[in-house]
Amino acid sequence: MSPSRAVLMVGEGNFSFSASACQLYSESETTVTATCLQHQEEALRHEGAADNIQTIKDSGTVLFEVDCTKLGECASLQGHLFDRVVFNFPHCGRKSGVKKNRELLRNFFLSCVQVLAESGEVHVSLCNGQGGTPADQPKREWHNSWQAVAMAAEADLILSAIHPFESDKHQSYKCTGYRSQDKGFHVEKALVHMFTRSIPYTPAHLLKVEEVVEGEKVQRFLYSDSVHPVKLVQDFLLEGLAKKWPVSMMTETIPFLLTAKQLQTHCCGIDGAQCYWIHLLQKDLTSDTDTSADKENDPRPTETLLPTCLASNKGGNEKDDLLYGISGVVFRNVPIGLWAMPAFHELLIQGVFPSESEPGKLLGEKLETLLAPFGVSIVTEQGGLRLKAQPVGLVGKVFASDVSDNNNHVRITASLNLDLLAVLLFSLPDWRLLWSHDPRFLKQFSSHPSPGTPFHPFCLYPEPFTFDISFWTGPTWEEKNFHAVVREASCGTVEQVKLIDRFSHPDLSQTSYCYRLIYHSHTHALSHTRALQFHKHLETLLSSRLQVTIR
Repeated sequence: MSPSRAVLMVGEGNFSFSASACQLYSESETTVTATCLQHQEEALRHEGAADNIQTIKDSGTVLFEVDCTKLGECASLQGHLFDRVVFNFPHCGRKSGVKKNRELLRNFFLSCVQVLAESGEVHVSLCNGQGGTPADQPKREWHNSWQAVAMAAEADLILSAIHPFESDKHQSYKCTGYRSQDKGFHVEKALVHMFTRSIPYTPAHLLKVEEVVEGEKVQRFLYSDSVHPVKLVQDFLLEGLAKKWPVSMMTETIPFLLTAKQLQTHCCGIDGAQCYWIHLLQKDLTSDTDTSADKENDPRPTETLLPTCLASNKGGNEKDDLLYGISGVVFRNVPIGLWAMPAFHELLIQGVFPSESEPGKLLGEKLETLLAPFGVSIVTEQGGLRLKAQPVGLVGKVFASDVSDNNNHVRITASLNLDLLAVLLFSLPDWRLLWSHDPRFLKQFSSHPSPGTPFHPFCLYPEPFTFDISFWTGPTWEEKNFHAVVREASCGTVEQVKLIDRFSHPDLSQTSYCYRLIYHSHTHALSHTRALQFHKHLETLLSSRLQVTIR
């Protein structure tokens, strides 16, 4: 605890923990406010309570008849914010079941955020097994636990740390209240769960920017850039490659948009189904009248910097034994999946070498040397080399192409997914963390940790929630449009989508689809209530955007 902090203790019985805390904080400017649900006369009946209360009053405050599920209504707490709220071994009393105690936790969390400072912490001590997290040994069945993470998420709190309850630091602490008796809980192997506020969800928004494509201005979406751990991965790769070949990184800005002609001329191995396409409209932006030409005659790829070779090829002036590189954000029109990224950072490296030197093999071996410690292996497939790793799959490829007017040389290109490599090199649990605006994420990379330094999640053991959705569609159905709407409606919290049933009506030109969606977030608090709100919003958007009929 840093100096000058305010601590609120709730649910006290004999006040022995608060008294012990006051003694521990005696050398600091920390102030303790200790509260209990009982009235004063009843509280004083506990053994040692009178002495403990006096100890607290010497440096802090004692309040009686404070309901920890209604802290915002307590007149004595009005206008006060606390840096830490502590609830030790909550229990409804008597022989109450897990459902009642789960509800107690939920109501406490919803209450305590009303008196919690913006950067404050909530500490909840639970007996071993009650929390329902993998930290409990042995872990209870989820339905038989208090589901601490899910209950906290109802108040937009995330589990940021968990550690053993250190009873030896509080020698005078006497735990009481088990089944409303003057009897202690089993504190052996007990755990302290530390919760913090989640950053709020932000809806998707469009940022319109103009870019010139073959003399015409078109609108595109621009993802804002920020300090990013993928830069550490890029620096690591470039430094390793530079020990064998000089690498010249291009500083020119390359466009997010390519025409179909440019795509065919400069891009290798591109799956057109993964491209975003639009048709340019001849429209007066000052009026509501659409004066567009026939859309079918003017297709263009849009909103994308594709996994591509260097579009300019450095003007054909590459030097032998010198690598050229460029990096940036690329976009893919892909369905939702655990490791399917609609946007990621790519590093493109290219060079021209004598054919007899087997440059593709040499470059692949060098990359394998750099990345093998992180589980990346090279696989030879038709068309080149593939860099793969579990569980993320393909993280890069190396392939060769002919050099015009020079049969003795070959052009080698390496395409590397920096986001997936960042997941591997820093042990990230989810690639979506790379796009988080939570300062707790970027803070861990401010000291430029070396690859191999594991990331410490600030959102522990987030609970997934599964919902099904079924609807009727017309004769045509574009599944990727469905995935795009799911991403928007769920604020990116859906990590898996699976088609579980499909039925075409024999008499009507309609088809019924049923999908199973898994909501899961390592960046925000996600409760069952919030996930259900997202799912209901999805039903609304599907009806209005894709004209489906929800079943």
